[in-house]
Amino acid sequence: MTLESKIEAVLFFKGEPVSRAFLAKQLEESGEAINAALESLSKTLENRGVALLVKDDEVELRTSPGVSSLIEKMRKEELERDLSKASLETLSIILYRGPITRADIDFIRGVNSTFILRSLLVRGLIERISDPNDERKFLYRPTFDLLGNLGISKLEELPEYSSVIEQFKTFEAKAEALSEESAPHTNESGN
Repeated sequence: MTLESKIEAVLFFKGEPVSRAFLAKQLEESGEAINAALESLSKTLENRGVALLVKDDEVELRTSPGVSSLIEKMRKEELERDLSKASLETLSIILYRGPITRADIDFIRGVNSTFILRSLLVRGLIERISDPNDERKFLYRPTFDLLGNLGISKLEELPEYSSVIEQFKTFEAKAEALSEESAPHTNESGN
């Protein structure tokens, strides 16, 4: 498989902007090789439904400008529909546990949440912010509009807020304990 194809797969899987350094590290390639493959991928995607979007040091797969009217029509239809059960589940996780990374949302739900997050972003219910602890990651949190639409002025006013927070803490502690149990152990001599 070509480096160009691998990059395309990574960008599709991530569903959000990634840095060139991230691609180089993940694919174990030089920055020059990544840049050349990105340029080739960009040319390959010309006149297609998706395009390579480049902003500073980050790249992302996005719909091509040539299909913007089609996408806008679909977006309007999507906004008119009720939220799905999966969307409500994801929104609840963000409300009670946010700001939270997509990886943590995926872990809690047990499935990839990329498209649901996109839908919630488009609807203006959540926003994506940079993670202050890791500039390569993003955090998702509820918008002020969502809080206003829910009729609350702070997250602590959500139904059963304290109880749900405790359930999340219990879940995370159990997950961490299971992770530690499954990690390879070494004896004192290092074996």
